[in-house]
Amino acid sequence: MRLSRYFLPSLRETPKEAEIASHRLMLRAGMIRQEAAGIYAFLPLGLRVLQKICAIVREEQDRSGAIELLMPTIQSADLWRESGRYEAYGKEMLRIKDRHERDMLYGPTNEEMITAIFRSYVRSYKDLPLNLYHIQWKFRDEVRPRFGLMRGREFLMKDAYSFDLDFAGSKHAYNRMFVAYLRTFARLGLRSIPMVAESGPIGGNLSHEFIILADTGESEVFCDSEYLTFEVPGPDVDFAHVGRLQAIVDKWTSLYAATSEKHDAAAFDKLPADKRLSARGIEVGHIFHFGTKYSEPMKAVVTGPDGVDRPVQMGSYGIGPSRLVAAIIEAFHDEAGIKWPEPVAPFKAIILNLKQGGADTDPACERLYAELNSRGIDTLYHDLDERPGSKFATADLIGIPWQILVGPRSLAEGKVEVKRRVDGQRELLSAADAVARLAG
Repeated sequence: MRLSRYFLPSLRETPKEAEIASHRLMLRAGMIRQEAAGIYAFLPLGLRVLQKICAIVREEQDRSGAIELLMPTIQSADLWRESGRYEAYGKEMLRIKDRHERDMLYGPTNEEMITAIFRSYVRSYKDLPLNLYHIQWKFRDEVRPRFGLMRGREFLMKDAYSFDLDFAGSKHAYNRMFVAYLRTFARLGLRSIPMVAESGPIGGNLSHEFIILADTGESEVFCDSEYLTFEVPGPDVDFAHVGRLQAIVDKWTSLYAATSEKHDAAAFDKLPADKRLSARGIEVGHIFHFGTKYSEPMKAVVTGPDGVDRPVQMGSYGIGPSRLVAAIIEAFHDEAGIKWPEPVAPFKAIILNLKQGGADTDPACERLYAELNSRGIDTLYHDLDERPGSKFATADLIGIPWQILVGPRSLAEGKVEVKRRVDGQRELLSAADAVARLAG
């Protein structure tokens, strides 16, 4: 993509309303635009990141055995009355009426609708287990939306829902999602730590928040530092094997890890001093088992092998891709701008022509741009007539992992300069070697 033909409305000054790093940088980098309180338009650069996050989330959900569908954003209030949540949910729910005066709502979550879909088609235990997920926009009318995408009113959510005959099956479904989440966040470039979370009225300990550590995190967390050394399961993990999957979950829940709400200071103090890690954290995922909370009142039942009808056991599993865009920036940035992990970067490389219109630099950039594109490397070519300092600032701000600097001095030696954004490391390479480095 040539910057001269791209839409990148970056800002020089930081908007006054931006309180945290991700909000400041997303506005300055031209990734989002606020349309109303807590509601944002994703501009081209931001949308590319969001789509790459969704692709990874989708791949790992599919790998775990979940099946994708798509539910509407507008739901009937009648479903929520069945579950008993319509009146209880509170003002966060945006309630509306259609032209026929029927009560509708903009869905803040989808437990009722997915339960209704399930009960319409599934009757027998032979059709279980089942895990259905979608990636869809949600709306919660937060009283004080703030921090950009970290606490907005409209947000993109991957929510999955498992259905099983009994608790044993439901626990295995929970473990599948637990491991899928570990893999998802690792592929996004994040080290996530599962921490026991509140289970609500259901009770039990099948509820975990997945937390990433970041200096600008929203809350304080406490854990054994050994978690930072744990190896994330590989792509060959067997999601069908109950014992092996349980062993992975057992390992990842064997040490102390708690948010401030669940923190046990006495238990934490029993850890060796060099193992006690207290830091700021950001929640990037939440999974929990809620049994028959929805299947009982909504009569989602299946016939078991004994011929007896019973309500299915259910679980819910959420990841917020739009929130993840902000969370990744909170974890990876410096004073100059964003430092994207390669898997989610809007572009892998950016070419900076340091003498636009030059008889040597222009052809060299064009050849390099064509070669990178032919190798399938997402590349942004900064071909605007700006000073080098301005181009450096833009490249650092938007956080493209690899910067290729093409100037008269390096070209005189048959070289281009390759800068790695994450650590500032620079190398002088031939154009062919630069392409090979990025393609490797």
